[in-house]
Amino acid sequence: AFSLLKEKGLLYKTITLTAKEKICFCEEAECNPDACPYAKGHFDRVNDAVFDLITHSGDWSREVLEEQAKKHMVCPFEMSLDVSNWADAVICDYNYAFDPQAHLKRFFSESGKGEYLFLIDEAHNLVERGREMYSASLYKEDLLEVRKLVKAEDPKLAKGLSECNQQFLELKRECEHYQILKSVSHIALKLMNVLSKLEDYLEECKDAEKKKRVLDFYFAVRSFLNIHDIMDENYVIFSEMMEDGRFQIKLFCVNPAVNLQNYLEQGNSTIFFSATLLPVHYYKKLLSVEKDDYAVYAHSSFPQENKFLFIGTDVSTRYTRRGESTYQRFARYIAVMAEQKKGNYMVFFPSHRLLRDVYEIYEQEFSMPHVHSLCQSSVMSEQERESFLSEFQSGRGTLVGFCVMGGIFSEGIDLLGDRLIGALIVGTGIPQVGTENEILKAFYDERGENGFDYAYRYPGMNKVLQAAGRVIRTQKDRGIILLLDERFCQRENLSLFPEEWSNYQVSKITSVEKQLKKFWAGEASE
Repeated sequence: AFSLLKEKGLLYKTITLTAKEKICFCEEAECNPDACPYAKGHFDRVNDAVFDLITHSGDWSREVLEEQAKKHMVCPFEMSLDVSNWADAVICDYNYAFDPQAHLKRFFSESGKGEYLFLIDEAHNLVERGREMYSASLYKEDLLEVRKLVKAEDPKLAKGLSECNQQFLELKRECEHYQILKSVSHIALKLMNVLSKLEDYLEECKDAEKKKRVLDFYFAVRSFLNIHDIMDENYVIFSEMMEDGRFQIKLFCVNPAVNLQNYLEQGNSTIFFSATLLPVHYYKKLLSVEKDDYAVYAHSSFPQENKFLFIGTDVSTRYTRRGESTYQRFARYIAVMAEQKKGNYMVFFPSHRLLRDVYEIYEQEFSMPHVHSLCQSSVMSEQERESFLSEFQSGRGTLVGFCVMGGIFSEGIDLLGDRLIGALIVGTGIPQVGTENEILKAFYDERGENGFDYAYRYPGMNKVLQAAGRVIRTQKDRGIILLLDERFCQRENLSLFPEEWSNYQVSKITSVEKQLKKFWAGEASE
């Protein structure tokens, strides 16, 4: 957006900040002069590197910053933070603005000017990210592990950890699955004493491996205490027995709006935007404490006739309906979609498990020689992600990508034109039932809201809308969106469709082939 504005004459210095782990030149981001040649002598050379950049350019992308850091042999991350002081616009992750553990103190300290304009893209993600940033948890097992590590060297610290462990043990005995707690102030009090002893220990510790483990625990305790200090009526405290056998106590931020507001107040204005801020009242309550915020619905600039939107009512992802016959029908839908027109397609599933089950049947019974397929795996490196997406640029034939809804390929990627001509979405995206979702549901039920909507329906439909949004990226794009689940026809879900989805068709597998042929024939006749 800034580059487009610059083409029209905007004089603005812009910088893109990249996470330390991603931009670091070393295999492991170990920031000490002995382990990193870029850290050694960094402060001797960084001023020249920064001065060189700010006097010769005003567009500081990741590539530009990396090249400059290599040229001057300095840490690219630290240099980028220094350069950001000279920027008119900082493009960065939410963390740098809102996370109490990671926000940029140079911009948000008490002495900062605070004359900022916040432009928050993909704002629908800030609800979940906000909950993560303002929540904290501690595990009983970590207390025991650190106690074991320090016992011989620091008996006083070990004693403090034992006392905390005893408090955790008492709560564990009362907890079968999870339990809502009224207060953990008695634990926080003990942890404050432990925190100061951990600081003393870390100053003296010479064992690098041990120090790293204790430091991680120190940060967890510090975060827990910091969050405990800011807790209000928007929090729920609970203990939980995890599936892996560990026991945690969590300070869970149910509504992040108040905490976000503390940072937003340092600016003059904030604009939240996203293609999927629906329903808007849900996001207004969770992203802002203001009652009179303006909300603007921008109508789509894409021609309606360029999109074919279909709801398949003969399938469902309800657990009672899952089984081989349903999976075969999903696989058949995929085959029919891919057969009608050469191009690239993505299929989105609510879980990796369902993806694998349907993929196996598709490969065994429905795959065609001229149709290639590839699967998103549960863990992918940055290089593997780029390789996956590069397959959609080859244009060698028809490609079907099997992906997970709400994952790395269902939002934030631009596959223009023929690089993606169809998306098939399996299920309504409703999250799995779990402790935190059930706590969310109960929290909003108690306040007279529909808890199911807040915890399940709204987040689920957002994933659907994001996945569908990969198809039409420019005004010339044409594409198809197949929504496969009878529940899409429920009034509550239809009410969440954007205005541009009013021309949907409802049918079954027996007629979708004919309807797709008609849509693509319309393109040919034009």
